[in-house]
Amino acid sequence: MSTLVIVESPTKAKTISKFLGKDYTVKSSFGHLRDLPKSKLGVDTEHNFEPHYIVSRAKTKIAKELKSAAKKCDEVLFATDEDREGEAISWHLAFILDIDPEDAKRIVFHEITKTAITHALQNPRPLDMKMVHAQQARRVLDRLVGYELSPFLWRKVARGLSAGRVQSVAVRLICEREREIQAFKSEEYWTLEGTFIAPEKAGEPKEFSAKLFSMPGKKLEKLDLKNKEQIDKILSDLKDARYAVAGVEEKKIKRVPPPPFTTSALQQEAHHRLGFSAKQTMMLAQQLYEGVELTGEGAAGLITYMRTDSVNLSEKFLDDAKNYVQKTFGSQYALTAPRVFRNKSKNAQEAHESIRPTEAGRAPDQLKDHLEKNQFRLYDLIWRRALATQMAAAELKATAIDIACDKNYDFKANGQQIIFDGFLQLYPDKSKENYLPRLKKDDEVSCKELKPEQHFTEPPARYNDATLVKTLEDYGIGRPSTYAPTIATIEDRGYIERDDKKRLAPKEIAFLVNDLLVKHFPHVVDFKFTAEIEDSLDQIARGQKQWQPVVADFYGPFEKNLRQKDQELKKSDIAQEKTDEVCEKCGSPMLIKMGRFGKFMACSNFPECKNTKNLNGGKSAEPEPTDEICEKCGSPMLKRQGRYGPFLGCSKYPACKNIKNIDVKINLKCPKCGAGDVVAKRSKRGKTFYGCNRYPDCDFALWDKPTGELCPDCGKPLVFGKEKTRCSNKECSYEKNPA
Repeated sequence: MSTLVIVESPTKAKTISKFLGKDYTVKSSFGHLRDLPKSKLGVDTEHNFEPHYIVSRAKTKIAKELKSAAKKCDEVLFATDEDREGEAISWHLAFILDIDPEDAKRIVFHEITKTAITHALQNPRPLDMKMVHAQQARRVLDRLVGYELSPFLWRKVARGLSAGRVQSVAVRLICEREREIQAFKSEEYWTLEGTFIAPEKAGEPKEFSAKLFSMPGKKLEKLDLKNKEQIDKILSDLKDARYAVAGVEEKKIKRVPPPPFTTSALQQEAHHRLGFSAKQTMMLAQQLYEGVELTGEGAAGLITYMRTDSVNLSEKFLDDAKNYVQKTFGSQYALTAPRVFRNKSKNAQEAHESIRPTEAGRAPDQLKDHLEKNQFRLYDLIWRRALATQMAAAELKATAIDIACDKNYDFKANGQQIIFDGFLQLYPDKSKENYLPRLKKDDEVSCKELKPEQHFTEPPARYNDATLVKTLEDYGIGRPSTYAPTIATIEDRGYIERDDKKRLAPKEIAFLVNDLLVKHFPHVVDFKFTAEIEDSLDQIARGQKQWQPVVADFYGPFEKNLRQKDQELKKSDIAQEKTDEVCEKCGSPMLIKMGRFGKFMACSNFPECKNTKNLNGGKSAEPEPTDEICEKCGSPMLKRQGRYGPFLGCSKYPACKNIKNIDVKINLKCPKCGAGDVVAKRSKRGKTFYGCNRYPDCDFALWDKPTGELCPDCGKPLVFGKEKTRCSNKECSYEKNPA
């Protein structure tokens, strides 16, 4: 009997096909074949929110190929990912192939290995319509918010803006953190650290440090020592003081390893340890999951499915991990019984697994020659974390020594010593050993030096990928599949930019849009309300709620408020400010307006007069000198601020009107010449495009922003579409949801 197996990814199809015999044909759908139309709302709000799905023109060829393949086979198996998105893809495929969804056969697996594929083939199941309904509810809700609120922003603020159910909440968090930073007032405080000398003992550290932690009648808090005058008085009091040990406390501490990775935990740890963005982490994890070519083995999936909120590990992995640890590190590092972790998320699916290597014994060093640098680094992190969960706890000795003096001031020294490294052998952390001498109560110690140090309190840090993901997760907003695309979307839409430490900084337009939404659409950006919708989606997936009533409960009040605000609010009240300046071209008053790229000054007589001026925070920006020379007249070039951002202009303007774009790199080597970098440029009409910085030697150019990835089918750059990532090659139909 011949069988057609359909997956959503061509790489996944290639890896799976090597495990199946000649009776199986494996094809890829390249993501969703059927979706809501891009040109209109596509949701019938008058008839129970019935979605209108279509097969896009770009996907008709793939649909025909799958129909043809299905007719030649006796059976069709849908093998898309086991999450809501994957379940919905299979459901749509059933309609396209004229298969009754109730008769559709579904196979699922969490890793692409022969064992997992064989088990899946032996245990097909029906489509899970509860998960399909949950995905439809999310899709419809996001479409309603995006396609109705975004045009409102175009009318009232600036064209090109977007709003979203989760992205707008993320922007709010970033804006509120920035205002905390702006409002922060730094406070001075001091600390006092002493260097003490212990009595001579063979083999013991002689000098050690201790911090002042109490003064006469008072235990010190962080900000209690506010100025140098207080410190000078303490130093005066401590002159000629005598010190002795007031107490020693020693205790053994056991430190257990952290749980295996969930999606959000992986994104956070990859950012902290490797400096990866959430988007980069998910892109690399997808590659490791779908399969990498190994010499003598072919394509092999190296990790389990990377979108999960479960911390479970399979029994086979637990057994394999124990054997590997025992063989490699010794029996003292292995556990007698597996260590099991509990899911923190109440909606975590117990049947799913955490992110782990498919083979416990496949150490990273075995793969170094087969993986790209960042693939290797991420695999190494996942492998170490998963194996470490099944290693013995680390044992440490924590020591606290209290040093008292005859002037009633007390110092405290804290140290720790690793007695047995346990899992730290494989998954070390940043904590360092700090050895203290062996002292007992009433031992006299001498003070070698007292070092006062001035400090200033610091504002809260801007969010980075890791801390934003953690905050969204703590609020219950978003799910494993949404964190990375949410951050990528608000960055791509121009709401945020990254500072020199890769942290997320809001742009001026973000504050304006956020304040507008908070004031007039509070439910859309309310943390609790957004989390409640996520919980409702989970209840739909469990069959506890119907999806249309959930959408109706949101849309009714939302649509009524939208109509009301559309009538009440004027663009001139939101995105315009009056000025005392007069247009030098027509004499009309000049206005400060807000555009997608920030504030600029424009004539109030628009469109009759189209005069505009550059602004920087409401004032004309002063040109900055540069080292570049104008190739037309030989004069220095100046960095100027334009309506669309910075550019280089000749210092002899208006005698010389030569201008040049300032290249903005996007982390992609030119796919045409291989030598240049792809950079963001601006055309003479002010439209952004992306081209090689070696122009005119290389004429590579794209209108759509590249993602930094290459198409797995044809090798051309992938670009951001309106809703999905797609191939820039018009002859290639590859398309996928952003990861």
